[in-house]
Amino acid sequence: MDELHKKYSALSERLSSFKSAAVAFSGGVDSTFLLKAAHDALGENVTAITVRSCLFPVREMDEAADFAKKLGVRHIIIDIDELSIPGFKENPPDRCYICKRELFTKMKTEARKFGAKAVLEGSNTDDMNDYRPGMTAIKELDIKSPLRDSGLSKAEIRALSREMGLPTWQKPSFACLASRFVYGEEITKEKLAKIERAEALLLDMGFKQVRVRLHGDIARIELEPSQFPLLLSEDTPERINREIKTLGFKYVTLDLGGYKTGSMNKTI
Repeated sequence: MDELHKKYSALSERLSSFKSAAVAFSGGVDSTFLLKAAHDALGENVTAITVRSCLFPVREMDEAADFAKKLGVRHIIIDIDELSIPGFKENPPDRCYICKRELFTKMKTEARKFGAKAVLEGSNTDDMNDYRPGMTAIKELDIKSPLRDSGLSKAEIRALSREMGLPTWQKPSFACLASRFVYGEEITKEKLAKIERAEALLLDMGFKQVRVRLHGDIARIELEPSQFPLLLSEDTPERINREIKTLGFKYVTLDLGGYKTGSMNKTI
C-alpha cells in the first residue's frame, strides 16, 4: 500500500495545484473517487457537474445526486440531448468523440460561471488499453485527467476507495447506454429505454456486472461467468426470456464469453 499511498499523495498535489476545479461526475467508481479526492484537496473550490440525459439510467443519476449531497459539494446538473448532436444518433465508430466534444464544451462553459480553473474527468490507466475516441476530444479541450496522470488503475482506485469508505468501491463498472449498440445501428430513445429496462430487470434480480447489448431485435446479455449459475437456476431463464421479450426484443441470448468492457469495439 505504500506505493499506492505515494500515488495518492501525488494526486492530491496535482489537484491542489488547480486552485479550483469542476469534476465531471457520473456517480461511478472513478468519478466518485476523483470528486472525493478533489474535495479533500480543494474544499469548497470544487463543483461537481453531472449530465442528465437519455444515455444514463435514472438510478445512476439518483446515486450521483445523493453522494454529492452527503459530501456537501456544490452539484450542478445540466440537461443534454445527445440525439440532437449532429452525427451522433447514426452511431459511427467515432460516436464517443462526437458526444464528449459536445458534453465537455458545455461543461467548460458551466464551470467558468463558478470560476473553476480546470475541468477534471475520471479516466484511469486501464482506459488506455481500449478504443477510446472520446479521449481525443478531452485532449483537444484541455480537460484534465488527474487519475490517469497519477498512474492509477481501476483496481488501485477501488482499493483506495475502500480505504476511504466510499460506497462505490465495489460498484460494478458502468458506461453510457450508447455503448450497448453495434456501430451503425441507429440510436433512438425507444431503443435506449429498452436497454435500460432490460438491465434494470437483471440488476433487480441480483445480478451485478450487467450489459444488455442490442443487435437489431436480439438482446445479448453479458454477465460475469461467476453469475451464470444464478441465471440458470430454477425458472430464472424463463422469466428473463419472457420479460425482456415484452420490451420488444424477439430473441434473448447469453454471451458465453461473459462480460467484457468495450466488447462492441471488436467490430471495428
